[in-house]
Amino acid sequence: MRVISGEYGGRVFRPPADKWPTRPTTDISKEGLFNILQNLISFDQVDFLDLFGGTGSHCYEMISRGCVSVDYVDRHRPAVNYVKSISEEWGFDDRITIHSMDVFKYIKTCTRRYDYIFAGPPYPLKRIPEIPELIFKHQLLATDGLFILEHNQDHDFGSDERFWQLRKYGGTYFSFFQH
Repeated sequence: MRVISGEYGGRVFRPPADKWPTRPTTDISKEGLFNILQNLISFDQVDFLDLFGGTGSHCYEMISRGCVSVDYVDRHRPAVNYVKSISEEWGFDDRITIHSMDVFKYIKTCTRRYDYIFAGPPYPLKRIPEIPELIFKHQLLATDGLFILEHNQDHDFGSDERFWQLRKYGGTYFSFFQH
């Protein structure tokens, strides 16, 4: 896995994820997503939330592109420890806040508003359909913010009034939501 662009562009990270319950976003789909994002957000002006953060790949990309406020949430302790070690090794531990907890508990207790929220839950998670509603119900997304949910073909969010667009990269689907 690698960081695509910015300050840390080209850096490779190899999480010891053989038996982790994570499914990292592929480089191809991540690159496609960030090509879209570069036209939608100013990386150096957003507060970013990464739900089901896993290996931290989206956090590294956001920080590399200038994002100064990054919150990472995951409950899998080895993943959390890995992200902590990368943030210290690469020297951006002052730009990331790591929350080792259940995403659904974080959503319910969070009082911050974010300009960009990315959620990449495990595809077998039965609660995926609830995530957009919870994000908006608990007002985590700023008024002009963007929420992107990664999922597979088993989910269709087109009827959600906040749904904006869908992008597909092979078996990876990104549903975009706005107020």
